[in-house]
Amino acid sequence: MLRSRFMAVTVVSLLAVAASAQVTPAAGHTPPDDTPKVNIGATIFGDFTYQDSPQTTDADGNTIHPDAFNVGRAYINFTGNLNHLLAFRITPDITRETGSGSSLNGSYTFRLKYAFGQFNLDQWTTHGSWLRFGLQQTPFVDYAESLYRYRFQGPIFVDREGFLTSSDLGFSGHWNFPGNYGDLHAGVYNGEGYNHPEANNQKALQLRATVRPLPLSGPLKGLRLTAFADEDHYVQSAKKERLVGQVSFEHPFVNAAAEYLSAKDQSSTAKPESDATGYSVWVTPKLGHGWELLFRHDELKPNKNASLKRKRNIAGVAYWFPNLAKVTSALMLDYDSLVVTGAAAKTTLYGIKMLVSF
Repeated sequence: MLRSRFMAVTVVSLLAVAASAQVTPAAGHTPPDDTPKVNIGATIFGDFTYQDSPQTTDADGNTIHPDAFNVGRAYINFTGNLNHLLAFRITPDITRETGSGSSLNGSYTFRLKYAFGQFNLDQWTTHGSWLRFGLQQTPFVDYAESLYRYRFQGPIFVDREGFLTSSDLGFSGHWNFPGNYGDLHAGVYNGEGYNHPEANNQKALQLRATVRPLPLSGPLKGLRLTAFADEDHYVQSAKKERLVGQVSFEHPFVNAAAEYLSAKDQSSTAKPESDATGYSVWVTPKLGHGWELLFRHDELKPNKNASLKRKRNIAGVAYWFPNLAKVTSALMLDYDSLVVTGAAAKTTLYGIKMLVSF
């Protein structure tokens, strides 16, 4: 209860500070550009994946190693500004239909991933501060993916293990600290994610605070410290809480991060609470001329009272195509291994991954 009140006060305070810190423009200033602008872009994730283990059987009972060409993501991004205060984004996304009995079972179908309006606060406070309403990015996943560029290989740890989602319906505010010392992003969301409707009257309060201790110069200017909290309930008095701490570092020769997760889940007051803990560490050495390596290790204990533990190792080499104006494109060869101790299960995948974004 205390944490809920703290986060609610923080959200309100953030939005109030951002909206009240007005600066009167000097006489003779250049008026802002209010010409409406609309931009269209796309993001495509493609892959060929070979499953080394476990082996499966086909329709005739033959033992095989499954492999397939896939499109994991296909966004069409509509973004723009109505004037210097109002912005928007609409992004449909593809997904494979798997509904039982659906006539579209197995087909690619489009769903809505983002659809929000944004009120820019630049003329009152620091540049890059805003308020958003609608289906939008959540505070931690969007921030972490701006550092970890390998979503096309697979989601970040807390998303991949199902503890957080990248998009949700709600209202949020973002404020950049002056002098590039960090930022705050806080909001109120349904808590069900973009692919589920609200189930009841419980809302998620989410807050991310990031501090850049030495932003101006020196070898540590790329160091950032981040704390994130998500206070929610499945039903009244049944907890759904996530706490994440992250240390990240960006440098022309390497990017790296380590994060720790603590989560509490109780789907009903009649059921016992589960306490999960885990961590993820990744590093991307940059070899030059567009070549980059990825090494990542995830470890999760879904419930401290059970022996089950999930360990994932990822390694890959990527080539980021240079000199592409307003386009990001990469190819990657990767190895992805998941071992579940306590269940004697292991999955090993090899793949070729592709990213095109513009």
